[in-house]
Amino acid sequence: MIRHASLLLALLSTAARAEFSVPGFELVYSYPVETSLAEPDLRLAQDVWPAMFDAAKKTIDIEQFYVTPSTGEPLEPSLQALERAAARGVKIRVILEQKFEKNSLDGIARLKAIPGLELRILDWSKVNGDGIVHAKFFVVDSTEAFVGSQNFDWRALKHIHELGLRINDAPVVRDVQRVFDHDWALTAEPGSLTLDEQREPHFERAGRAYLVASPWRRNPNGVGDSESELVRLIGEAKADLAIQLLDYNPTTYARPKRFYSPIDNALRDAAVRGVKIKLLVSHWNTDEHSVAHLKSLALVPGVEVKVLTVPAAKQGHIPFARVIHSKYMVADGKTTWLGTSNWAGGYLDTSRNLELVVKDEALSFRAAKIHARLWGSAYAEPLDILKAYPKPKK
Repeated sequence: MIRHASLLLALLSTAARAEFSVPGFELVYSYPVETSLAEPDLRLAQDVWPAMFDAAKKTIDIEQFYVTPSTGEPLEPSLQALERAAARGVKIRVILEQKFEKNSLDGIARLKAIPGLELRILDWSKVNGDGIVHAKFFVVDSTEAFVGSQNFDWRALKHIHELGLRINDAPVVRDVQRVFDHDWALTAEPGSLTLDEQREPHFERAGRAYLVASPWRRNPNGVGDSESELVRLIGEAKADLAIQLLDYNPTTYARPKRFYSPIDNALRDAAVRGVKIKLLVSHWNTDEHSVAHLKSLALVPGVEVKVLTVPAAKQGHIPFARVIHSKYMVADGKTTWLGTSNWAGGYLDTSRNLELVVKDEALSFRAAKIHARLWGSAYAEPLDILKAYPKPKK
């Protein structure tokens, strides 16, 4: 009781500042407008990003899946902040994924118009043989970073449920910077680093927080493997796991389809051990390639699966929006896993993604509170194993 009371007091005190943070980390939120999903004690990414860019003195390094601006929408302040940073002499480097270049044409034009900004397009599949740059992160002055589910997309800031972390924990920021520098070098010489050279046989889990990344063969030395670390954390859970995802699917997203077992096996094993699992997924996850696997998992004793549907905006259908896109897990109320990867084949095994592990009870308590609110909301319904779900409109 005393511990929970102190956590509640911490939440109430931070609510007055409209910011929830613990040493080294601040939870940063985005939610669909016209819903009841606001979290007043969490700052919004659309406010945090430009503030971070405006504070830059020397460098801003950005690595994103794609960039999609829209006039008058909430990505605009961040782009204007980048323009101001460039005008005062800040060196800006940007990496985007080649496979989504066609979806970023307006954004690329906008970035290229910023004097001094250096933009590189990386075809990750040529570097790794498969996969994409799916990470969403940036580093400011090598002293502060942001990692989260938010794409550099106006819709992510206005019409999608997202969760990220502003980071000033020095060892974690150092590793985020190292991942960017590694990938920046690959844009110049895609074949310069072989798989064997990138294999990291030993990883120290030092401190209360650390960065992991995927795929493991393409990580800088000392940065751990997202896939094996996620499996390990699930395997260590003793009481409960609260999970929120866009997609959960133990097969690959690309064709030809193949079975992807590590996470599915870990969850089923945890349930057999008595761990209570609450898996919250988006309505996009009910497509024909995923829903059968979800139903199978939901049949395991101790596993509950709910599907959350965000109602359409008043303006009508917005493509690739109005969805929950956050990717995080809270284990035993003590450890938070938060990152950029969906839990499906092709993400943690072949694509570039970043994840944070933070062992902090106050942060975990707050993240679990977000999950609990969504879980109990009118937008979430238990997965019906007998229902033939229609094709989701994305």
